[in-house]
Amino acid sequence: MTTGRAGAEPLRVAYVVSRFPKLSETFILYEMLELERQGVDVELFPLVRERESLEHREAARLTERAVTAKPWSASVLAAQGYWLRRRPLRYLGLWARALIGNVRSPRFLARALVAVPLGAFFGREMVARRVDHIHAHWATHPTLAAYVASGLTSIPYSFTAHAHDIYVNRSMLREKIRQSRFVVTISDYNRLFLERLYGASAASKVRLVHCGTDPDLFRPPEQARADGRWTLVCVASLQPQKGHAFLIEACRRLVVEGVDLRCLLVGEGEERAALEAQIEGADLGNRVELLGQQPRHRVVDLMSQADVVVQPSTTLSTGKQEGIPVSLMEALAMERPVVASRISGIPELIEDEVSGLLVAQRDVAALVDALARLHGEPGLARRLGHNGRVKVLREFDLHDTVRTLARFFAESAARERPVR
Repeated sequence: MTTGRAGAEPLRVAYVVSRFPKLSETFILYEMLELERQGVDVELFPLVRERESLEHREAARLTERAVTAKPWSASVLAAQGYWLRRRPLRYLGLWARALIGNVRSPRFLARALVAVPLGAFFGREMVARRVDHIHAHWATHPTLAAYVASGLTSIPYSFTAHAHDIYVNRSMLREKIRQSRFVVTISDYNRLFLERLYGASAASKVRLVHCGTDPDLFRPPEQARADGRWTLVCVASLQPQKGHAFLIEACRRLVVEGVDLRCLLVGEGEERAALEAQIEGADLGNRVELLGQQPRHRVVDLMSQADVVVQPSTTLSTGKQEGIPVSLMEALAMERPVVASRISGIPELIEDEVSGLLVAQRDVAALVDALARLHGEPGLARRLGHNGRVKVLREFDLHDTVRTLARFFAESAARERPVR
């Protein structure tokens, strides 16, 4: 499919993201790549050029042409002068709204001092690149930069709201929704959440577009693995809301009950030291492995070894919680049976007893029971895995979700032309 304007060049969309390339946000990378495959020109504007030791191979092409600048560098300062001369009232008004809108959060206020000037810099570059629509991922600082760029250039913008960006700190969120062309949520849970907060006017702008996964890459293994040891896999950053501690305790109890298992934890984060101590204290050093961050092809390999993929997510006291973990979509696409917590948008992906097993968050006994069922009932595991792939193909196929997103971008660009 080629997305563009009749008789004109392809649709050009600017993506504003927080950090790039970021291994834990592969869903944004592959969304952009799929947009390009479908004929959309993508221009990338990260707030921070990330420099991780591990990087997806496919990110290199986008990284090379990403528009980046150090905060308050010469090019960023030049952009401030440009807009002060060209649109002084609008430029100063955007600064005022950003400062007032973030004044109650010292952390967000500090980041606004970076996001606003970068947004002005991005706006000037977007005009030069003849961008038709701006889209930001995360409702926080990337959307603030998109808000500023749009306000200065009249290029319409939208943003995708995922999880903590609307659950925890909602500085300026009402204003960002009001000025946007539309808002994408990755779950119906998020759509209803925003409607309860801001009413019908906000709800009218919300579009449900699931994050998707590539079922051509994440597909059922062609052959059974040789290792007969029962294997659990969890793909998630090592953060408190991911619930790794509950999974490790569940493993300890299963081993006591005589289950010969190994558990592979893929991801990195602030909880590593605490989890290492818990693993050592439970004498699970030869069973639970912290593998750190892994590239996409390695995640495919690890999931192909899984008897079960587990995601025991929790909601923190701050409100921080999952959206819908993409790793669960990937597992279902590979026909791996899944056990996950019944929170946020997860039940939209996993229907209990149909495409997976859902348990109450923080309930280790329920988690143990669910895992023990799958260990003792291989027929149930196969049925859940099969139904899971059917679910992904029907509602979470990356090709389809991106096609829907591209249509929204094209409709936005067609409504009125931005000022050049």
